[in-house]
Amino acid sequence: MKNPEAKPCMAARPSRFASQLAKRLRHGLALAGLCLPLAVLAQAFPSKSITLVVPNPPGGLVDTSARLVAEPLGRLIGQSVVVDNKPGASGNLAYQSVARGAKDGHTLLVSYSGYHIANPILMDKLPWELKDLTPVGLITIATNVIAVHPSVPANNLKEFIAYAKQNPGKLNYASQGNGSVSHIGTEIFKLQTGVSMVHVPYKGSGQAIADVLAGQVEVFITTPPSVMGHVQSGKLRALAVTGKTRHPQMPQVPTAAEAGLSGFELESWVALYAAAGTPPAVLQKLSQEVKRSMELPETRQRADLAGIEVRFLSPAETTRQLERETIDWSRAIKAANIKMD
Repeated sequence: MKNPEAKPCMAARPSRFASQLAKRLRHGLALAGLCLPLAVLAQAFPSKSITLVVPNPPGGLVDTSARLVAEPLGRLIGQSVVVDNKPGASGNLAYQSVARGAKDGHTLLVSYSGYHIANPILMDKLPWELKDLTPVGLITIATNVIAVHPSVPANNLKEFIAYAKQNPGKLNYASQGNGSVSHIGTEIFKLQTGVSMVHVPYKGSGQAIADVLAGQVEVFITTPPSVMGHVQSGKLRALAVTGKTRHPQMPQVPTAAEAGLSGFELESWVALYAAAGTPPAVLQKLSQEVKRSMELPETRQRADLAGIEVRFLSPAETTRQLERETIDWSRAIKAANIKMD
């Protein structure tokens, strides 16, 4: 017979501590279940070749940077890395293909600062959005060169500015396309110096260089890989570089500040991006291996010969760089009243 005054045994029901402990254990097991697939995924990645989608034609900073990283990255990850040039629509074809593509890290965008910053500012409707892409890391950066055809009667930047002012609208300048760094940069140059030149847009550096070499277009502000060899051979004349320091492959060319135009600086960068939603473990592995690839002595040597500076930035640092420059470019574009056709 039960004793009505007897209290239930404490072992018959779990204590609050035991209940909380069990809850925590279940939570920990759940987290382990989530983390395990990610770890396995990172170890299994990559399971096939990686494609680097380049929004520019062969030649120039972006394509050169893609090929700089492709070979060493392939060796480090044990898979082939293929460069796929997909120019068109001011880079938007390449950006869209990656942003709307598989979120597995096997297809990466070789992003160009001119497209990544300017397109969202200048274009009302884009087939991609900034939120559709996530950074793997910034890989290279390049100053720009103010280059002219030898027919231009100017031996230095001061003489060029004076000649352009005396002959408004006579000179044509090339760009890699509407909204490109060369376009926006030259418009900022015009605004700062008060010169008047006619814009001739091209689809990338290759076609632009051909016409500048032929003298059909007289001026081109672009990255060193596009013009360095032609400057060294005397086919083009470099008046100034637009970075803080002289370029190591063209030490005889002064900076814009040294040439008398202080405050005019223009740099371009290249970064790798994956589709947003790519697993964090895959992104982390990619970022680590890309960093290792860019820091190899042979990669830096090839970059130096191409006139490009290796400057790896982490995903977080790449995002901060983009945010800072977006603010600066927005102000410059508004001040210069740059519009897309």
